[in-house]
This record gives sequence, structure tokens and C-alpha cells, in this order.
Amino acid sequence: MYEPIRTKSVHSTAGATSDFPHRSREEELDIQLAGHLAALLAVTDEIRATAPSDDLDAAAERLASQVARLRDGVTPVRSSVADHHDSRLVALHQRAYALAGRALVVAASRADTSAAILAAERMDAHASATAPRPLAAH
Repeated sequence: MYEPIRTKSVHSTAGATSDFPHRSREEELDIQLAGHLAALLAVTDEIRATAPSDDLDAAAERLASQVARLRDGVTPVRSSVADHHDSRLVALHQRAYALAGRALVVAASRADTSAAILAAERMDAHASATAPRPLAAH
């Protein structure tokens, strides 16, 4: 009733050997964490261009060193963004908060304490930057 399959399957099987190297789970998590921290660094550089501060300068340096550590010493490309309108500042802080959260999840899953602490600190900093300010009493 059915004709037998006469060609080899294009799908790999569980026991098949491959010709390309595979990365370990730890290596994959390192790559993912480095990507999240590099994205957070890029947003931090954008915020620094709009609203410079010593805290952001220190955070950017710490982020850059963590990315370099995870990428075996390769330093990340830094953003040289011109200043933005202040209306974008809140959106940048929100984006940085989300990126720091993603980095925290990956850092926690790979038990990278230094990266997790840095990501949590950045989440706190960006959360306080986007928190609504109390109205001044008249």
C-alpha cells in the first residue's frame, strides 16, 4: 500500500556524528550573557550622551569589563552617540532596565555572581530613573 522510502533522511538521527563542533551549555550561556550585557552597555552609552553622570560612567566601564571577560578579552564596541532629546531618556532607561533583567536571568542560570550583581544594580538604577517623581507641595 505504501512505497518504502528509498532515499536517506535529511534529518539527523540521535546517534549520528556531525562534522561541526558543538558548544557546551556554559559556552552558550556565556555568549548569551555577553550579548545582553553588550546591549545594555550600548543603551548606557546612549543615556550617558543625553544625561552624563559619574554613576553611568562607572557602570559603563564595569559593563565593558564584564563583556570583555565573557568574550575572552575582546573589548566591546562602544557607542559614540550624539545627544538625544530628553523625551527619549525615559524610553532608554526602560530599555536598559529590560536588558539588565535579561542579563540577570542568564547570569543567575550560569551562577555568575559578579555579572548578576552588576545586572541587579543596573536594574535598580534604571528603575529609579523611570520612577514617577512626587509632586512638590505648594
